[in-house]
Amino acid sequence: MKDGMQDLPAETDIAIVGMAAHLPGSADIQTYWENLREGRSAVRRLTEDEILASGENPAVLRNPNYVPAAALLEKFDHFDAEFFGFSPKEAAILDPQHRQFLEVAWEALENAGHTPEAFRGRIGVFAGCGMGSYFYFNLCSNPALVDSTGMFLLRHTGNDKDFLSTRVSHVFDLKGPSLGLQTACSTSLVATHYAIQALLNGECDMALAGGVTIDLPQGRGYIYKEGEVLSPDGVCHAFDHRAQGTVFGSGAGTVLLRRLEDALADGDHIWGVIKGSAVNNDGAAKAGYLAPSVEGQSACIATALAVAGTPAETIDYVECHGTGTYLGDPIEVAALTEAFRRTTDARGFARIGSVKTNIGHLDTAAGVASLIKATLALHHGQMPPSLNFETPNPAIDFETSPFRVNDRLTDWPRRMGPRRAGVNSLGVGGTNAFVVVQEPPALAASDPSDWPFQLITLSARSQSALGEASARLAAHLRAHPEQPLGRCRLDAEARPPRL
Repeated sequence: MKDGMQDLPAETDIAIVGMAAHLPGSADIQTYWENLREGRSAVRRLTEDEILASGENPAVLRNPNYVPAAALLEKFDHFDAEFFGFSPKEAAILDPQHRQFLEVAWEALENAGHTPEAFRGRIGVFAGCGMGSYFYFNLCSNPALVDSTGMFLLRHTGNDKDFLSTRVSHVFDLKGPSLGLQTACSTSLVATHYAIQALLNGECDMALAGGVTIDLPQGRGYIYKEGEVLSPDGVCHAFDHRAQGTVFGSGAGTVLLRRLEDALADGDHIWGVIKGSAVNNDGAAKAGYLAPSVEGQSACIATALAVAGTPAETIDYVECHGTGTYLGDPIEVAALTEAFRRTTDARGFARIGSVKTNIGHLDTAAGVASLIKATLALHHGQMPPSLNFETPNPAIDFETSPFRVNDRLTDWPRRMGPRRAGVNSLGVGGTNAFVVVQEPPALAASDPSDWPFQLITLSARSQSALGEASARLAAHLRAHPEQPLGRCRLDAEARPPRL
């Protein structure tokens, strides 16, 4: 059978066994998928009262180029400090980005049914975060706090990019590599790549990878400037003739990864399988430091496809970086086309989309939000619509390319072998990342009595919280009777506040 058509696990395959995200309009991955499937946008127009309540200068609102649009992260300031072992003062000092990443890291572990204390092996953490504006706006502006705590402790207790990953490792007692990575918008997909390498090198047995960006203050719009990345109408028109930019959003996300053979041996629920990934940099061969490069992106994509052993013609969908800029989108599609053309001349067989049309541009969390979207799409067998698309950007040569914009909900066809997707991410400064992800291997046994037990893990701080979690699970199962749960064992525990 032709290479790439077989559904045979490879020694280098990596399983996504857990996922979690706090995103605009979505407090969890289930709501995220529902919003994606239904074509809902979390980018919204802010009222004048909301903007003024955020502390914006009223004079700024009178600027004709002020755009009152944002993709807000609900409850970004909520945090169960006691659960994570923080005192009220420690929690108040901790950057909301670090708080949110602690939460999604724990939720991904719960989603996988792997608590750190019960896992036999080392768990690594690979992640990055956005600018620490909380430190400057909320802490340094409080002289009494600075005097009583000291600048060193304010920074080192959770207000610097250096300490995002190691804080998670400390709180959860994780012994694998704990690395902070910063490559601007491609950070969290780059983090995923290096988590994969650590797993393949035997440096850890499970790894968290992701990122978080929270723009502060929340609830404000922005000043549009021609030629920059922000949209003049507060809408991201990816690949469209109206494309003039994106809108920034706030969010956090992480995936939990294991070697596929280990995940299969333990009977893990597998959301998707990463077949291969690659990372590179554009170097100087482009218009400027901030500009993307066809050559750099194309080389990264082609390398990832080669590492994965997946010919381009087996890729059904690509979740693009897709910022909706008039020049950036054509460069990305040209790079994808150049990479795909190395192994196929076929046209129009792959769909593309951009989640930035739903939730805005999440900066360092953009890549993991895209990876989770693509994985959920594979899991559900549907390609969600890329929003705000009307007519193709005339600078994009779709007619001779392998791609078409997926502008409506589409059932994922089975053309050849397992369903596969690509995820593309690029960062200011030229660091590109590409991941090939595939649907999980089918359950071999057809008789439910032969299926392995599936562990459903529930944990909570109190009996009442545990009861609420159990009720939500029961409601979910009633709403989705089609899901083959096999023989389920419920592991419900009321956990003490301290981990």
